[in-house]
Amino acid sequence: MVIAIGFEGSANKLGVGIVRDGEVLVNVRRTYITPPGEGFLPRETAQHHRSKIIELLKEALHDSKLSPQDIDVVCYTKGPGMAPPLLTVAIVARTVAQLWDKPILGVNHCIGHIEMGRLITKAHNPTVLYVSGGNTQVIAYSRKRYRIFGETIDIAVGNCLDRFARIIKLSNDPSPGYNIEQLAKKGQKYLPLPYSVKGMDVSFSGILSYIERHAVPPKNPKQKALEQWSPEDLCFSLQETVFAMLVETTERAMAHCGSNEVLIVGGVGCNERLQEMMGIMCEERGAKLFATDERFCIDNGVMIAHAGAEMFRSGTRMPWKEATVTQRFRTDDVEVSWRDD
Repeated sequence: MVIAIGFEGSANKLGVGIVRDGEVLVNVRRTYITPPGEGFLPRETAQHHRSKIIELLKEALHDSKLSPQDIDVVCYTKGPGMAPPLLTVAIVARTVAQLWDKPILGVNHCIGHIEMGRLITKAHNPTVLYVSGGNTQVIAYSRKRYRIFGETIDIAVGNCLDRFARIIKLSNDPSPGYNIEQLAKKGQKYLPLPYSVKGMDVSFSGILSYIERHAVPPKNPKQKALEQWSPEDLCFSLQETVFAMLVETTERAMAHCGSNEVLIVGGVGCNERLQEMMGIMCEERGAKLFATDERFCIDNGVMIAHAGAEMFRSGTRMPWKEATVTQRFRTDDVEVSWRDD
């Protein structure tokens, strides 16, 4: 039996989770929320994490009714992510591991999402669509690696949605993507947007630039104004376009792998319209869709704890000198030692 504690803080979500042999004991989280029209900057996000992480750790231990002596391994997000928040959480994880005299493991953020999704949904060997504020990847497992079949070549789909929410001054509470989803449900008209699929990869920056011109009047009086669309119609059009691109690339990866399962992970995976569109595609192919709710698709500490526990159980150990962080940590850099299929 392995009891693992996990610390997550790669972006604006700060989480601490504890698992015991695949059983979720605790999953507590705090979110750094900025005013409408503003994103979260690395330094301010790190300050938020520093101010909240000790109380979150105390809450996790209290709610789990565990003591430090019960913990077998301390896990933290090694990357990818924003450097100052990652470093803040890693310092706490290293300190705790030393104080408690426990081994420490750095976990790949994406691997944490995938393994948490597999645990909660019981998906066996799915094609994975990983969609979040910082990442967009289509992934499938093969020979001890999670292989990336396609990804964004510029910004992530979550970043595209977040930035458009800032353009139209949507609230960041509980998240800009959620508020775009609610507006999109009221949309009636579809604005044709650039559809940018390049082989198995996707691109979102041009779509964002194009739709911004229809949302904001031009600053230059000599520039011809385009027809202005309502925020509801623009949110609807943006979702329909970018989600169609993701469904297309996911289906192509399924066909290549002969897969009959799709697992959506990451914060954007909570979007009900994305799940609906992916579900239609899966039904047409005789496949099954797996997705989680906001407790587990949004960044959380328990996904890091679970992935770390799987690594620890399979014999993975990490020297102290490697207990660092990195902003760029590829999903396919990790040897998946805990899977034999």
